Amino acid sequence: MSIESLRKEKWADSGSSTASQVERDLREAIIRLDLLPGTRLSEQDIADRLGVSRQPVREALIALGKSKLVEVRSKRGTYVVKISAREMMEARFVREAIETAVVRRACATFDPWSRTAVDGILKRQAAAREAQDYNRFRREDEQFHMALASGAGCAMAWSVIADIKAHIDRVCNLQLRKPDSMGTLIAEHHAIMEAVDARDADRAERVMKAHLEGIITDLPQIEAENLDLFE
Repeated sequence: MSIESLRKEKWADSGSSTASQVERDLREAIIRLDLLPGTRLSEQDIADRLGVSRQPVREALIALGKSKLVEVRSKRGTYVVKISAREMMEARFVREAIETAVVRRACATFDPWSRTAVDGILKRQAAAREAQDYNRFRREDEQFHMALASGAGCAMAWSVIADIKAHIDRVCNLQLRKPDSMGTLIAEHHAIMEAVDARDADRAERVMKAHLEGIITDLPQIEAENLDLFE
């Protein structure tokens, strides 16, 4: 796909700078694989598509470069980087260290409002699975983990994960296309919350680790089936 997938939505009410809004939209398009690995990005084309000047687009691309989602090739232009299994594994390692600590804390204390919110998220995930809506499912998956951190009183932990998880999310988008991958993830989410509700920190940590390790098991097949998307 290409920049034709980009849409300028709800910018007026976001309160964010134009550059951060452009970065958000480009990041989402890269994660969704609307902008495929290897796609050449034109500042002018993106600016025209989003109805902004080239300066915020340039700033957005610099920020995405720092996140290693795009790269500037001398005299050749700016490109969406191909998926790196190594970068993904490093990001998953950091995420596991943080999220296992979060879920142990959730077993000690968990905000009732957040617990109710999790139930709603799980219902929406089930609906996304029924509709085979991969992108909607991924957004609700993100909401689940965010609500877990918030309910445990450590929302800042999620902000640390959010910047690195894009390297995992592109692989997740491919993983979700496997038969009933979404059903497996929903079951794991329920198992995590059952452990939290039981205040069983050891079980919660085990289930969370297994949940986050699933992508490692699937990675060889995903890479073999999508060689053109990987380094």
